[in-house]
Amino acid sequence: MQRQHNRKASKNRDQFTEQEKRSRINHSKRSVGRHEVWSWTTATKESLCLMWQKVKVQLMLSMSFLDAVFWYCRRLYSFLAQLLKWWSNYLQTKLLRNLSVLTEVDLLGYSAREWKGETKQAKHMREAYEELFWSCHIKYLRQVRRDNYSAVRAVLFQIFSQGIPFPSWMKERDILKLPEKLLYSQGCNWIQQYGFGPERYTGPNAFGKLRKCMEALKTNWAEISATKDQEERGNMCNILFSDESKEHKLYEAIKFIMLYEVVEAYEQIKNREEPVHNLFGLLFARDTSSDPLSFMMNHLNSIGDSICLDQVELFLLGYVLEVKIRVYRLHRFNTEEFQVNYPDEYRREWNEISLLTEDDRYYHIPLFRT
Repeated sequence: MQRQHNRKASKNRDQFTEQEKRSRINHSKRSVGRHEVWSWTTATKESLCLMWQKVKVQLMLSMSFLDAVFWYCRRLYSFLAQLLKWWSNYLQTKLLRNLSVLTEVDLLGYSAREWKGETKQAKHMREAYEELFWSCHIKYLRQVRRDNYSAVRAVLFQIFSQGIPFPSWMKERDILKLPEKLLYSQGCNWIQQYGFGPERYTGPNAFGKLRKCMEALKTNWAEISATKDQEERGNMCNILFSDESKEHKLYEAIKFIMLYEVVEAYEQIKNREEPVHNLFGLLFARDTSSDPLSFMMNHLNSIGDSICLDQVELFLLGYVLEVKIRVYRLHRFNTEEFQVNYPDEYRREWNEISLLTEDDRYYHIPLFRT
């Protein structure tokens, strides 16, 4: 019994020892597993930390670079803005200095400045301006350069600034061919004596110069009249009417068109063809313009140089451009000739433009406000 009991006790000790070993082995395995998990987690964290440190450095460098780029762009923008402002002011100053049609001014303010004093003429002019202000609703005016192109300039500027298209007859004919037609088809060799305002005589170069003038008129008229935006059209006019060389080409082209119409009317009268406008009767009735050649030599050649348009030429100007020119003649205030239309016979579809004159020599542009 004792021996049997010892064997059982020994067997139990062996079993316990075996269980303890297995327990220790399992515990060791678990410890190793936990250590491996801990090692992997730690390694991952360290890797992520290292990656973040690198990314953080790159981000800081990128932010510093973007900061520098932004600062540089802001400085560059500021510099370009200042440069643009300076250039704009320079161009505006230069433009205003050369502009032959100035920006609008208050009508009564202009009257008060120009006609100070208590002379009879000054009072008469101030009354005329007040009549325009209160009865005709003319609140402003644009001053036009006082030279011998004044009337043509005031008319053409309004045609362009209002976007008035070519006259109907110009749409049917190519005005570039008019000098060639007069010179070769109608045998008007005397157009070589055409005078270009201050440049009175050019001889054989007259035909080529006339061609350039007609090209300038056609190109600028087509471009400006095709511009629908009023502000943009106004800017185009300001640029054009601040370039004296370009301006004069336009005015000489208009003068030549007037001459062309006179030649056409003269041929119709001579050949007893269809009746012509009564203004040609007035024109040819003058001793100084009894035919196209005398009209050119005694009148057209000097316009822009020593004389302005007179009443008959204003009739002709409105007729060839197909516009009704209403002129407020302030020196004729309180008479029937205070408001005059050129021509007096016009078609209903013609556009109307207005001029203001104090002496029938120099003209300004009145502006209406209701």
